Amino acid sequence: MTVLGYRIPMMFSLLAWFVVWEIVGQLDLTILIPPFSGVIAAGITMLPSQKFHDAITITMTAFLAGMGLSLLVGIPLGILMGRVKAIGQLMGMWVNIFESSPLTAVIPVLMALLGFGQATIITTVFLFSVWVIALDVQVGAKHANASLLEMGRSFGASRFALYTKILFFAALPEILAGVRLGLIRGVKGVVIGQLLVAIVGVGELFELYSRNFLMEEFWALVIMVFAFAFAISETVAYVERRIEYYASTR
Repeated sequence: MTVLGYRIPMMFSLLAWFVVWEIVGQLDLTILIPPFSGVIAAGITMLPSQKFHDAITITMTAFLAGMGLSLLVGIPLGILMGRVKAIGQLMGMWVNIFESSPLTAVIPVLMALLGFGQATIITTVFLFSVWVIALDVQVGAKHANASLLEMGRSFGASRFALYTKILFFAALPEILAGVRLGLIRGVKGVVIGQLLVAIVGVGELFELYSRNFLMEEFWALVIMVFAFAFAISETVAYVERRIEYYASTR
């Protein structure tokens, strides 16, 4: 960001918003917006508490399990959709439907099928993230350099080797893009799942703080969830940029 010819870090915009937040909170216009300094103090108090650690453990368990399933299903499915025409035609419509539909509406069905436990929350994370991963991987697999595959065939590579040693790495920039978007949607899925399915983990804390109007703690938890989603997104984006640089120089 450039202002009056001076380059200002993008982080400055956050600081500006925090200053505005502090001023609005100090004016005491509404109980829903406490001073930002109070939010920070509440977050510092919350972090070492056992209740917070238990909530994070439950949430991360569901998130990692759901994302693991998404990667195990979404990456192979996207590669097959991109390289096998019949699978692309068969699955493409359904993947796009699930990607564009409001998946929150199917959570009651999952609750009826799987109950009110971690299985439903894990499935919610899976459904939120797997489709965008499959679509991005499909694009990468479909537009992979044909000469790389032809070279592999000319050296006698098996179909398995073509997919795992050539096609996978040729589509890696798009795969990482799909993983990054899937991680962000997975964070949404685990929070929504814990709020709607079973009031546990981070969802339980959101419910507790909002019901009792503990707005400093509520906003501190919101900031932590946003920061977590941003951190994992930027980590994958950094790897993605490195891969894109390598691909362009290759």
